Amino acid sequence: MSVNLSKGQAISLEKSGGGSLSAVRMGLGWQAAPRRGLFGSRTREIDLDASAVLFADKQPVDVVFFRHLVSDDGSVRHTGDNLVGGAGQGGDDESILVDLQRVPVHIDQIVFTVNSFTGQTFAEVQNAFCRLVDETNGQELARYTLTGGGNATAQVMAKVTRSGAGWTMTAIGAPASGRTFQDLMPSILPHL
Repeated sequence: MSVNLSKGQAISLEKSGGGSLSAVRMGLGWQAAPRRGLFGSRTREIDLDASAVLFADKQPVDVVFFRHLVSDDGSVRHTGDNLVGGAGQGGDDESILVDLQRVPVHIDQIVFTVNSFTGQTFAEVQNAFCRLVDETNGQELARYTLTGGGNATAQVMAKVTRSGAGWTMTAIGAPASGRTFQDLMPSILPHL
C-alpha cells in the first residue's frame, strides 16, 4: 500500500512485516504541459534531472546525477538521463537506486532533487511525481506529487535519513531555482 505524502510528512522505511528495507528506488516522472498557441495546443520537450546528494553530518560528500551515475562507494546508482519526460505512460522517467545496506555508515542523509536543466519552470510541467519503491519487490511505498507549477525551475523533493538501524523518508517539496544540483545547495541545507 502506497502513502501519498504531503509536504514535510515523514514515513518510516521499515517493512510492514518487520525488518528494514534493503534497497529502494526513487522514481521521477513528468510530462510537458500543453501550451495553447495560435494554431492549437502543442508541447515543448522538457529536460528534468533527478539527483541524489549524499550528506555526512550536514556536509555534502558525494552526488549522483546524469554526469556521475554511480556514487563513489557504489551504493547509489542513477539509471540514466531522460531528456524529454514521459509521453503519458505514467512510469518513471528517471530513477535513482539506493542499496541502503551498502550506504557507508558515515552517510546519514540522502537528499533527492529535481531540476529543469533547460530552465523551464514547473508551470510548464504536468503529472510530475517523485516516488519511493521497494526495489526487492516493486511495491510503491510512498508518492509525492508536485503540485502548483509556478516559477520554480527546481524542487528539493525528499530525503532519506538514517534512523538507528533503519531509515525514514521525508517529503520536502520545496521549490527552488537552479539548473543543476550545485545551484540548489543553498535550498537543500535548511532541510538537513
